[in-house]
Amino acid sequence: MSERRREEAEADAIERRYEEESLMLKKRSEDYKVFEEVFDKPTREGVYKLIRRKVIDKIHGVIKAGKEARIYWGTSPEDAELAIKIYYTATAEFRKGMLKYVQGDPRFKRIRKDTRHLIYTWAQKEYKNLQLAEKAGVNAPRPIAFYRNILVMEFIGADGVPAPLLREVDPADPEEFYRQLLREMRLLYTAANLVHGDLSEYNVMVWEEAPVIFDVSQTVLKVHPLSDALIRRDIGNVNSYFSRLGVDVTDAETLEQWVKGGAEDLH
Repeated sequence: MSERRREEAEADAIERRYEEESLMLKKRSEDYKVFEEVFDKPTREGVYKLIRRKVIDKIHGVIKAGKEARIYWGTSPEDAELAIKIYYTATAEFRKGMLKYVQGDPRFKRIRKDTRHLIYTWAQKEYKNLQLAEKAGVNAPRPIAFYRNILVMEFIGADGVPAPLLREVDPADPEEFYRQLLREMRLLYTAANLVHGDLSEYNVMVWEEAPVIFDVSQTVLKVHPLSDALIRRDIGNVNSYFSRLGVDVTDAETLEQWVKGGAEDLH
């Protein structure tokens, strides 16, 4: 058997095992509809490639479904828990708003604007942003791998149960949690050179009594033309949320200067 035939046979065997044992699909039209919506042929090929690379071993089920992507709980061959984010490609309604976050980013000078390749660039952008955040010490999911429209990250939570969102739980000490989140925002800007761009109680998890910033696909470099407007939006969202919890928040102008690396003391 030729090397190519052997690789194809191996891929076919992996595909059958994955569909039968890992995805555990039931033969009902509803299950297949969900499967086909996310796992089109190029996406399935991407998943199998990540399996062959020994990044993913199994996918156990959906933990979040949104308008942009579905996030699955999975495990690695070493049995580490994974968050596997798969962006939609066939029905990417959010495509219209993507370009403004990608154009002007020096990391992506040649952008193919067809939907599929724009989604691939979007997934790569989130991966690169997570890499910068990790290097800077920001409390965010650790990036593991990406391929096409698939992003594999550290799972924040335990035993398949994701950490709650900030909007779902009240911090034990809202004042301290607010200060912790501000420190993460400052670190994101000054050390990772990033502005989240969509920071709110919906994009912060609470894990081990600390904020974990996630969903950084729209996050831009601080040299991006939109960065100042986006950091003001982030500050406004954070202040608005914690004000509702009774926290005496810092005024937006002072906070912007501090997040950007101003005086160390924040009162």
